[in-house]
Amino acid sequence: MQQHLPILLIITPLVAAPLCLLLRQRIAALALALAVCWSTFAMALWLLEIARNTPGGITYQLGGWAAPWGIEYHVDTLAGLMLVLISGIAAIALSFAPRSIQDEIPAGQHYLFATEYLLCLTGLLGICVTGDLFNLFVFLEISSLSAYALISLGRSRRALTAAFQYLVMGTIGATFILIAIGLMYMMTGTLNMADMAERLKRTIELREQTVVVHQTRTILVAFAFLSVGISIKMALFPLHLWLPNAYAYAPSVVTGFLAATATKVSVYMLLRFVFTVFGVQFSFQTLPFDVGLMALALIGIFAASTTAIFQTNIKRMLAYSSVAQVGYMALGISFASENGLTGGIVHMFNHALIKGGMFLAMGCLVFRLGSVELTDLRGVGRRMPLTMFAWVLGGLGLIGVPVTAGFISKWYLISAVLERGWWPIAVLMLLSSLLAVIYIWRVVEVAYFQEPPETDPPVQEAPLALLIPTGLLIGANIVFGLWTTLSVGAAGEAARQLLGASP
Repeated sequence: MQQHLPILLIITPLVAAPLCLLLRQRIAALALALAVCWSTFAMALWLLEIARNTPGGITYQLGGWAAPWGIEYHVDTLAGLMLVLISGIAAIALSFAPRSIQDEIPAGQHYLFATEYLLCLTGLLGICVTGDLFNLFVFLEISSLSAYALISLGRSRRALTAAFQYLVMGTIGATFILIAIGLMYMMTGTLNMADMAERLKRTIELREQTVVVHQTRTILVAFAFLSVGISIKMALFPLHLWLPNAYAYAPSVVTGFLAATATKVSVYMLLRFVFTVFGVQFSFQTLPFDVGLMALALIGIFAASTTAIFQTNIKRMLAYSSVAQVGYMALGISFASENGLTGGIVHMFNHALIKGGMFLAMGCLVFRLGSVELTDLRGVGRRMPLTMFAWVLGGLGLIGVPVTAGFISKWYLISAVLERGWWPIAVLMLLSSLLAVIYIWRVVEVAYFQEPPETDPPVQEAPLALLIPTGLLIGANIVFGLWTTLSVGAAGEAARQLLGASP
């Protein structure tokens, strides 16, 4: 069974999705989906352990066809870490779903929610495990189409508008990625990532030796199309316009799941293409990709954090915060160093836990209050103490307070800056954390230091069925702020492999 784990990880949710559709019964569909998600998480943990102890990672050839003729799945440390992150978040978020979706999704659509959720999980896992570019595009479309459908399930009419906006922007991004894959296939005659990396290396070296730079124009155009397409998918500033509405108006469990996984998988795609396929020399020496990425990352961090301060809808505020946090991940990639990559990867891991937990806490508020508007949260810290305590702990992680996971990733990013001697960027990063203090404090002030209106009905704490999944993610924020063996250890291994895997 061990040798078939890469394909079992994909086949299990893919087969279960249509079964949920056939069941058409709420409890049975959700129970099946929940069992599949936790089973997938167990398989992902097993795969990560094997990958970390196997030089070169795990390779699985579909149908016995050898690469590059057949589709190849490959799991190294980075892919294994992403599989654990995605499947773990999916399992915990779906455990939150049965009570949460009662008021947020019409009862007759609960089995459709389970189907679309498993399809989205399949696509996200497939992107991380495949070693074939066209197969990656197929999984990207599976995850994207199901994400659009999940967002549209919200009762608000704005959910449909948000889903349509996401669909339009996502389709543009996917088209750019597909064009780039076509151009790269035209230059190399292969779709296997490892094979393409070797052929691109020979092509680039040959062009440089003959000093005919314009003959690499196809590769340059492919790199440009990929950069723009993936930047849309990962909501890198200024290509983030789809994200605030999608997060604000989707059902709470959908927001928690997508905020913790979708943009992170897109960051993973950027890492794979830049470091594994194109390579460090072409991306950061032949092209000034690091300069452009660093500039967009810094501008995005400040622009999105400033915008978050002025939001009155807390889910929307957290959405802009996510755009800023994607900027930190992009900043780590732009350093193209071991510390920088380690910081970027571990921040991707930590932010998924933090933001997933904070959005689930918002789901608890929606369940009891029916709103996440700032004016409706007056005094809620005393009425729902466990929910707001979890939210505040997540906010401390966003700021980067010591003992939280957010501190660990920001520490590595600042270390990467200081080893280059770029003191101004270190100062900017510290200032950006102060902006996070402002928008987190706005919620704390209203929740703990303002009295609720006398006309408001009594509010009880959220039920344990919602608090336990929320506590698991927020608790992980503290655990990985103190115990970094898995997160930083795997991220460091992944960074070294990426820098060594460049063509």
